[in-house]
Amino acid sequence: MTKDLEPQLLSGNQAVALAALHLGVSLGVGYPGTPSTEILENFSLIGGRAQWSPNEKVALEVGIGVAYGGGRTLVTMKHVGVNVAADPLFTVAYTGVRGGLVLVSADDPGMGSSQNEQDNRRFAVAASVMMLEPSDAQESYDFLFEAFRLSEKWQLPVLFRMTTRVCHSRGIVRPHAPAIPDMDPGFVRDPRAYVMIPGYARLAHKRMRHKMNEIQQWNESADLNRIYEGDPSLGIVTSGVSFLHTREAAPEASVLKLGMTYPLPIEKIRAFAKTVDRLLVIEENDPYLVEALRTAGIPCEGKAEMYRFGELNITRVKRIVTGDLTDETPPPPGKPPQLCQGCPHRMAFAVMKKFSCIIAGDIGCYTLSVLPPFETLDTCVCMGASLGVGLGLRHTLPAEEARRVVSVIGDSTFAHSGLTGVVEMVYNPPETGHVLVILDNGTTAMTGMQEHPGTGRSMDHQQTGKLVFENVIRSMGVPNVHVVNRPQDFEAVFRESLAKNELSVIILRKVCFLAEPKLAQYEAATRSSKD
Repeated sequence: MTKDLEPQLLSGNQAVALAALHLGVSLGVGYPGTPSTEILENFSLIGGRAQWSPNEKVALEVGIGVAYGGGRTLVTMKHVGVNVAADPLFTVAYTGVRGGLVLVSADDPGMGSSQNEQDNRRFAVAASVMMLEPSDAQESYDFLFEAFRLSEKWQLPVLFRMTTRVCHSRGIVRPHAPAIPDMDPGFVRDPRAYVMIPGYARLAHKRMRHKMNEIQQWNESADLNRIYEGDPSLGIVTSGVSFLHTREAAPEASVLKLGMTYPLPIEKIRAFAKTVDRLLVIEENDPYLVEALRTAGIPCEGKAEMYRFGELNITRVKRIVTGDLTDETPPPPGKPPQLCQGCPHRMAFAVMKKFSCIIAGDIGCYTLSVLPPFETLDTCVCMGASLGVGLGLRHTLPAEEARRVVSVIGDSTFAHSGLTGVVEMVYNPPETGHVLVILDNGTTAMTGMQEHPGTGRSMDHQQTGKLVFENVIRSMGVPNVHVVNRPQDFEAVFRESLAKNELSVIILRKVCFLAEPKLAQYEAATRSSKD
């Protein structure tokens, strides 16, 4: 038995990475975001080919190209990333694929590191794509094999929904023999399938619906859905990590564990419901399963509204089973996160606070400036929104107040979705101008020091093409572009920019001090390779 086929203690993310290797995935592509980040990082470390894209939409589009060419591709992102990737997702469900395409959506119940806790099971229904939900590390490994098999059987994408607890919890994983693709990559021209003009898309929609009906019938007897026999007085329908909580919280109950949760095996659920006296659905976040069962005419109980928020656990599941609606004991307060001591962002926010700025912020370490001691950030919506929101405020507020509006974005976020904001700024400039501050610390710090297009290094830290922000911004037509390398010079440049009725971009370039040792190693390795 080779080493990588021996039982291993792995997280769900590591298990997915190992499965991808054993499946011969041609390319793993995505954008870093907790709780999904470690999938591609581990895939790369164990010998897979992986790369970061500037954002999730581009990642999925690259993955679609791989699948059109007959290769297997794994596309990874956190739940809010699927919002960015939704445009190609909905259409690839029509076009179908030739190779296997699996999209990992890593949801974050409880918002451990996210701005919302949206339930991406809704995306499977809206886009009409198959959805699998593993409950632990072993299923994360096994289900990925099944996901690619299903994708290639029906030539459709598969949504692989994980959650924080599944991504990061560890368990023993017993790998099985690799399943390398039996088809070599190659493009087969088929404009009627891949070119979605209305005439072709109408036919593609019908083809897709026909396939989904076939898949629904297949799912009625699929091994992915399993019944655990128990006391017929209580039957529980569940999926994902909620299954593990259920088995511990209600060990005597009869349980129907769903592995493919779209399209649902409605008749299997209906038959199970007839064998129990009380049917209860245990699921995190939205009442997705409850609504589907009730729509199909299957009477069932769901959780109370108070349990819709945050992750479930054994205690909470016990309370749901017994109908306990008393107030839950709040978790002990933790230490609030802060910008690191010595972080170059700290000085920038201290300066902006001095000028009483209205700050339209963005996603990244600097979002923590909303907390003490700075308490400066005024808005934070989603990746790249700092520019659009800031411009909207500039267009709306009285001139004196508008001149205090500033947009702040990080380097990775700017590459992700800030460029179109600059286009908007140049195309529709406010009368008072606008000031954009790019806090460039040379890494994607918040998710663990990943590379991005502005670093000039690929996922494995090798030298590659570099997006030079100031050059791009100048070429887009911004008249005032300043690069500040010393934090002490920032205040003078900022004061001058704020006073102008013109468009200004200030790039404060100072490496994250936590990343400095690693960056020095990468640069030394690059120099030695050239010698």
